[in-house]
Amino acid sequence: MLGVVEQPPQQPIGVVLAGGLGRRIGGGKPQIELAGQPLIGYPVQALQSVLAEVRVLAKPDTALPALPGVEVWTEPAEPRHPLVGIVQALRLAAPRPVLMAAADMPLLTAAAVAELAYAEPAGAPAVVAARDGALEPLLGRYEPSALALLEPAARQAREPLRAAVAAIGPRLIELAPELLFNVNTAEDLARAEILLSRR
Repeated sequence: MLGVVEQPPQQPIGVVLAGGLGRRIGGGKPQIELAGQPLIGYPVQALQSVLAEVRVLAKPDTALPALPGVEVWTEPAEPRHPLVGIVQALRLAAPRPVLMAAADMPLLTAAAVAELAYAEPAGAPAVVAARDGALEPLLGRYEPSALALLEPAARQAREPLRAAVAAIGPRLIELAPELLFNVNTAEDLARAEILLSRR
């Protein structure tokens, strides 16, 4: 009798979440310029360097810069909760997994994307980045099975994102804190520029 041939993990669709309001930085976060290019361009490029298909997921009213070759997916206008974006990405990508990244993660690297994209889930519905054991749910690979698990929390849109994702039992992958740096304020933007200049 022939043995079962194990299939390599299916390549996820990369999805950059851009539906937040960005109030602390004055709105329009995806278009804010960082070192000569829009903030959203950095995670888009990191995903494109590893994955064959990359999308941006945004609210209907989200202003986006030009992103040649990147299809824009739309999530429901309400409620405004990042879990809504993750669930919508899983719906649109089905039956493929998705590799989610936030639009405000300019220090994300191709190596980190590859580590998450091709990590063995070990039966978990998601493989999520972590910093010192604390998960970062806006950077991770979500399997199709995560959809049914996350939909109830997305409908209520009240539970904190970390708690909702932790509840489904993801596998955590430790990454260097710098890779998870996200830009929420003008001070963060200045710090990101310094960190990028050191690379």
